Amino acid sequence: MDLSIVVPVYNEEESLEPLIRETNRALAPLGKSYEIIVVDDGSNDGTYPILTRLHKTETCLKVVCLKRNFGQTAAVAAGLAHAQGQVIVAMDGDGQNDPKDIPGLLAKLDEGFDLVSGWRFPRQDPLWSRRLPSSVANALISWMTQVKLHDYGCTLKAIRSDTAKDLKLYGEMHRFIPAIAYERGARVAEIKVHHRPRLRGKSKYGIARTFRVVLDLLTVKFLLSYATRPLHIFGLLGLLTGTVGLLVALFLTAQKFLYGLDIGGRPLLLLAVLLIVIGFQFVTMGLLGEMLARTYHESQDKPIYAVKEILEARRAV
Repeated sequence: MDLSIVVPVYNEEESLEPLIRETNRALAPLGKSYEIIVVDDGSNDGTYPILTRLHKTETCLKVVCLKRNFGQTAAVAAGLAHAQGQVIVAMDGDGQNDPKDIPGLLAKLDEGFDLVSGWRFPRQDPLWSRRLPSSVANALISWMTQVKLHDYGCTLKAIRSDTAKDLKLYGEMHRFIPAIAYERGARVAEIKVHHRPRLRGKSKYGIARTFRVVLDLLTVKFLLSYATRPLHIFGLLGLLTGTVGLLVALFLTAQKFLYGLDIGGRPLLLLAVLLIVIGFQFVTMGLLGEMLARTYHESQDKPIYAVKEILEARRAV
């Protein structure tokens, strides 16, 4: 199989048929064998009945139905796990990604890259609730991960199969796929892609998601930089706080014995004790983290989703 198109959907009954038609039209001139994998992330509208009907007529369509709504990251992970193509293209199911951009992504991939991410340009979203928070988040992510991209939130990506299968996605990490792949040695590029206004359905995103992005970014930064050496971060914090506490305690001790000052009721004494205890706790956390990291990396893979049913494609187009 040359190509797998992975489309996570949640309550997108109105967008499915137009999206699959457009995708077929965009891929037909390429002359490649392909499959379209639609992952139904526990939709509670008419999404799954429509997919079962389309599966009877669209021979390239594979449907992966999850037991409940696990979130977009889990849906993307399920699609990647069931993809058979040498190249995997992920795209949104709301119709805002243009399938006509897929050949451009593949052409850029052929230049020697392992992952090509889309840059939605121009964005067709509201300024204050979507574009401005997204710009701030993209700048912050690029700075912290050192993978300079304009648009981490764009689902449209082309990834080589070996790179995609090596990704371990948890929580809401789908937006950090380029950074995670880069950390694993992938060569990452970005190209501009069309972004169309949403014509059907309702957006699942809001400004509150920006705050979750910041929290996820802290997780990604820790996993990318310290997942295999947690003692380096916790131990460093422990040594700093413990050293400051010890210096304060020595200062108070000198005042007590050299100058005869009463230090028993001074808040500074409590601060010194607190810093020393916190420092000890940080070092202990680092040691526990080291053991957990080894357990994590040596354990067997465990998926973050549960599949209810899979409708296999009958043939590759």
